[in-house]
Amino acid sequence: MTETNVSFRALSASCKTCSLAELCLPRGLQAEEFQRLDDVIKARRVVHAGDLLFKEGNDNRSIYAVRSGSVKTFAITESGEEQVLGFHLPGEIVGLAGLDESIHNCSSKALETSSICEMPLDDLEDICLQIPSLQKQLLKLISREISQDHKMLLLLAKKNSDQRVATFLLSLSGRFKLRGLSSESFMLSMSRQDIANYLGLAVETVSRILTKFGDDNIVEVTRRSIQIVDHDRLLEVAST
Repeated sequence: MTETNVSFRALSASCKTCSLAELCLPRGLQAEEFQRLDDVIKARRVVHAGDLLFKEGNDNRSIYAVRSGSVKTFAITESGEEQVLGFHLPGEIVGLAGLDESIHNCSSKALETSSICEMPLDDLEDICLQIPSLQKQLLKLISREISQDHKMLLLLAKKNSDQRVATFLLSLSGRFKLRGLSSESFMLSMSRQDIANYLGLAVETVSRILTKFGDDNIVEVTRRSIQIVDHDRLLEVAST
């Protein structure tokens, strides 16, 4: 995912016409329900690489839907170092982790030029009472986030470095496919350092493994461009 050209005209599009609606909203919403949801979207805005959506410790007043581009979430450790918690693609919701608290328990930063929909929690609570299926969808998204956290803990606890990198690439591949994009050829919007941080590896280890995968004709790597050449072998490495 390279730097994205975001159309300001496209930002005015409603949830009803958004191509990602089925990823972050329940299916089967009626026209009037889409209109109610549109009315509570506080802002559809463009953020640039390095811009913060929210900061750890700030008041938690909204959740955010990524419309285009990508963002990362991270926390600052007691030693003052950044710990990457996840990467979020179009159609994914950011800020769910802090719903049970009055302040954000992590920060979120744009990895590239991205468009974001902001949904104030007070308004969202009211509209969930009006649209029960939306409340169910939010619970489903929260459950998915918890499941991803569990998978990440298992990845760090049980898998070696090769398996971690292979699993990461396969995860991105599947998420791109879900969005109707190529699952075999894509760009990494996150840096090698961010990937290494997320996977609990040294950045040199990530670079070495990607080079190894290239030498073994499993993937082709050109800077941030990834081409999965042998999907079956990548699956084999991830599960070995």
